Amino acid sequence: FHRGQDKVDLIMVQAVSADAVPQAMDEISQILQQRHRTKIGEEDFTILSQDDFLETAKTITGVLTIFLGGIGAISLLVGGIGIMNIMLVSVTERTREIGLRKALGARKRDILTQFLIESSLLSLVGGLIGILLGWGIGIAVGIVATKAGTPFEPEVGLDAVLLATL
Repeated sequence: FHRGQDKVDLIMVQAVSADAVPQAMDEISQILQQRHRTKIGEEDFTILSQDDFLETAKTITGVLTIFLGGIGAISLLVGGIGIMNIMLVSVTERTREIGLRKALGARKRDILTQFLIESSLLSLVGGLIGILLGWGIGIAVGIVATKAGTPFEPEVGLDAVLLATL
């Protein structure tokens, strides 16, 4: 109730079982329509169940997952550009080595393979360090959350790790 007014903001109702919730919601809706003298579809009230709150939480979680996935994709793109720049500088600085290898009979394909293997190994090592760092941060967040009184256990999914690494 509002102070000084005969107005109800919230009514909480508990059903006898989870199976009885839809029936209880229908009965409550009918009673409120009779008391408020409203037609069906023109109600001046809202009835929410725990399932509605759960659906809202799932929607929010889904949006956050997509948002964080987008941030991860941008991070991977920036990392790829960084590796490309490192390899460009590496090729520029190693022109003498490349020339020497060509003089000794190395083909263009051999030199290209060498640089591709180097960049792949650089990416793989960076990815492994990132996986370990992410896993460690997840454990640290879980420990801090538990000590703060909110038991929360972050989970690093294998599918996310493989997708990011590949």
